[in-house]
Amino acid sequence: MSLKRIMAGIGLVIGSALLLIILFTSWYTVDESEQALVLTFGEANETITESGLKFKLPWPIQQVEILSKETFSLQFGYEEENGEITSFPEETVMITGDEYIVLTDLVVQWKITEPKDYLFNAEDPRDVIYDATSASIRSIIGSSTIDDALTSGKAEIEAETRELLASLIEKYEIGVSVQAVQLQDVELPNDEVRQAFTAVTDAREGAITKKNEADKYRSQKVNEAEGEKDAIISRAEGERASRIEQARGDIAIFNEILTEYQNNPDITRKRLTLETLEQVLPGTKLYIMNDDGDTMKYLPLQPERQQQPAVTEESEESANGQ
Repeated sequence: MSLKRIMAGIGLVIGSALLLIILFTSWYTVDESEQALVLTFGEANETITESGLKFKLPWPIQQVEILSKETFSLQFGYEEENGEITSFPEETVMITGDEYIVLTDLVVQWKITEPKDYLFNAEDPRDVIYDATSASIRSIIGSSTIDDALTSGKAEIEAETRELLASLIEKYEIGVSVQAVQLQDVELPNDEVRQAFTAVTDAREGAITKKNEADKYRSQKVNEAEGEKDAIISRAEGERASRIEQARGDIAIFNEILTEYQNNPDITRKRLTLETLEQVLPGTKLYIMNDDGDTMKYLPLQPERQQQPAVTEESEESANGQ
């Protein structure tokens, strides 16, 4: 075999290899849940976020790093694998602002937002996130009270931890963003302390319950008193209006009587005298008499229906006498 043929064979093999390299390294695919970073001679110059079939210069000119768009979870203080949970209490021991010891576990949800920073600004971004999470939660727990950490202040602690962690991650420029921080367990280190704190908490809740009941009773009585006050005021206003209207009516009657009196003083005086006697002596029989020295004459003023019972009574007495 001549040297020329050997060189031709070697050239054919090299050409085929280069052709295969060009063929298999000039394209790549990006799924909807992925993003890609194109490297040209090892330098990042393009980020691909749209899914589909993409083309690039063959290796070794350009390379592609595929990264996920999904949300990752970082477990702080414990590890869950195949349904089994392993705790790391030495990592979760913290001191509250009022100098109590608590064990705090949490989960941090994060995602990659800048592939270039994620790949080149940190050797292991997950370790950076873990350390930043530890610093953030310890800082927030250290400025919180034991009551807030164990009871009603968990939501506020989560929000403050997320805010502090996000600011640290932004300063580190590792290409990730914090989506959420969720406290899993915040508990006291031993059973005796837990029981003592539970007793104190129960007593405090009992006091709050009693205070709420007292406030409710007070509000009820105040509302009843307000309602009674409004009713009294309403009745007084009604009585006032009634008295005013009655006084106006009396004034109108008096003015009519005054006019009649001014026109006929004698007749009006007698009529007023008789009306006054009827009011002062109700049911009394009135007679008008004319005593001129002869036989007394009188005129009964009562209607006949009022005299009838007396006649009937006399008739009954006569019948009984017989």
